Amino acid sequence: MFARRTHHNESFGKHYNSSFDKHRAGKATSSKQKRSFREAAAAVKKVDRLKKPDHNSPPSGSILTSPIITICVGPEKRLFAAHEDVLSHSSFFAAICRGQFLETATKRVSLPEELPEIFSSVLEYLYKGDYYPRLLHNKRRNTWELEETESTGRDNAESTVFHQGAGQVLLKDTMLYCAADRYGLDDLKRLALRKQGLQSGIQCCTILASARYAYANTPDNDSKLRAHYLALIIRSRSTFKRSGTMQMEMEKGGMMFFDLFVAICNHMDDMASTKSPLFTKSPRTPH
Repeated sequence: MFARRTHHNESFGKHYNSSFDKHRAGKATSSKQKRSFREAAAAVKKVDRLKKPDHNSPPSGSILTSPIITICVGPEKRLFAAHEDVLSHSSFFAAICRGQFLETATKRVSLPEELPEIFSSVLEYLYKGDYYPRLLHNKRRNTWELEETESTGRDNAESTVFHQGAGQVLLKDTMLYCAADRYGLDDLKRLALRKQGLQSGIQCCTILASARYAYANTPDNDSKLRAHYLALIIRSRSTFKRSGTMQMEMEKGGMMFFDLFVAICNHMDDMASTKSPLFTKSPRTPH
């Protein structure tokens, strides 16, 4: 379903262990003949290769044998296909498969409001546990990084998606976080938030548009994605205060800017409380 970008095998469940006949007819040899060390080592390697499971064929009863569900996505009705058991890892799709929302004759689900680019990444996550670009661990630096993409810039087709309804370019990870919230995929929410924290070089207009999208598509009690944007704006305040886009967005108003005001006040209170009284100036008293 997806173009492979990794070199390791992606398989599900347990695998068949190859069996081999112990009573095969072979060339008769003398009982006194002994194999050399090299021949014995080669024989052991051959047996090990035969014992390795076949990663290219799924075992019987695996999730890959479950019924295929067709998903019709977006206003252009782009079609996707996925196994029912894979989709059922999402509470949203599990309820659809159990309920009356599934067209039983064709096993088709319609998602007219979803973006195909976003749903494609959701499916990739459900099958592989990640989506492109993958999150990789740099063992030498002991840090997490995004795998290199064909594009050279950060604000590119891999990190952003054009949202036709909003008429703006938005951060892909933000949109995936919101989609994961709709579909009941908490692990995908955490992954998307972590990946977004690794992005850099994003334009102010894209950040502010994505922040508005996040506020419009997350519940009021969301304490992760919204807080991420507030902290980002505060950290980069020297850039945002010179941004004409920031001025226009603030003139539009909205809940985000009240939250930003509260966050700035809390930030200033924290900074004031960390100052030691030993370093504060006190008025001189007359001798």
